[in-house]
Amino acid sequence: MSDKIKFEMEFVIQSSPHMLYQYLATPSGLSEWFADDVNSRGELFSFIWDGSEEDAKLLKKKNDDFVKFAWEENDDDTYFEMKIIVDEMTKDVSLFVTDFADEDEVEESKMLWTNQVGDLKQVLGSK
Repeated sequence: MSDKIKFEMEFVIQSSPHMLYQYLATPSGLSEWFADDVNSRGELFSFIWDGSEEDAKLLKKKNDDFVKFAWEENDDDTYFEMKIIVDEMTKDVSLFVTDFADEDEVEESKMLWTNQVGDLKQVLGSK
């Protein structure tokens, strides 16, 4: 088992689940907010930031619901998942992020997700 710590974050997104899912599960959608560029070959996604490339395997997905990736260089059972949650009463849409980080990097990782999701909200025209 990894010595990384699991953390979860929730962000309210003003978007339909279907539209939001397109930005979570497709290379073109992910390259709008998550990375500078994203390519995929089947289940292998290549995320490019500032010229460096990281590969992640798509572990699971369900249309308009969630995507789950694992970084290729990780030899443990960590992953990152982006799940769409719709409140049954208010119909508010939230993005629920699950990720792992080393103990001394959890706060930094949370800030990175907050910034990335901020970019996603901007692309979606959400507040």
